[in-house]
Amino acid sequence: MGAREDRFRLPVSPIEVDIEALATPVALTEMANRKADMKANELLVEAYGRILETVQAVLKDVTNEQLVQQTVPDSNTIGWLIWHLSRVQDDHLAEVAGLDQVWTSQGWADRFGLPFEDAAIGFGQSPDEVAKVQVESAGLLMGYYHGVHDQTIKFLGELSDRDLDRVVDESWDPPVTLGVRLVSVLSDDLQHAGQAAYLRGLIDKGWSPF
Repeated sequence: MGAREDRFRLPVSPIEVDIEALATPVALTEMANRKADMKANELLVEAYGRILETVQAVLKDVTNEQLVQQTVPDSNTIGWLIWHLSRVQDDHLAEVAGLDQVWTSQGWADRFGLPFEDAAIGFGQSPDEVAKVQVESAGLLMGYYHGVHDQTIKFLGELSDRDLDRVVDESWDPPVTLGVRLVSVLSDDLQHAGQAAYLRGLIDKGWSPF
């Protein structure tokens, strides 16, 4: 469930956030209208903004009970999915950017108070561990993801096309470049955000992200 590469893949401060007050990411059409020669890092900024949009939609007006509700025994929950995708992005992007993780540097690990090591990102967790991801509110989840997103966008905004060719992981064949890692995290997070949206629709009849 964590972000992974293989040879077939192509290359805030610690406070709760008012979901209603968050600004919507710049739309693709607005970016395209600004100038015709969109750069690779601008496309990545737009793509990662879609994760934020989906997370905001899923968490808006969700109840604490819905965050931890399992639609079938041993299934993932909305709360776990949002926490997991946030941790994957935070962990993987901090590593390639040479930055501290938002999870620890901005105090979110302490605020969540989960019974895991700070390094845990949710990959390979058992159903029992999934059920232990209990959060105070959707605002806590949104606050953490918003901090991760802010750090991600700042990093992406400074990248050049040449930077994307930098090898960041030699344990794979072929070695993983920065561009591949960024696409891998993007793909993983969008899938989990979509799963969370699907669960919200199952649990909250009539809910729509639009």
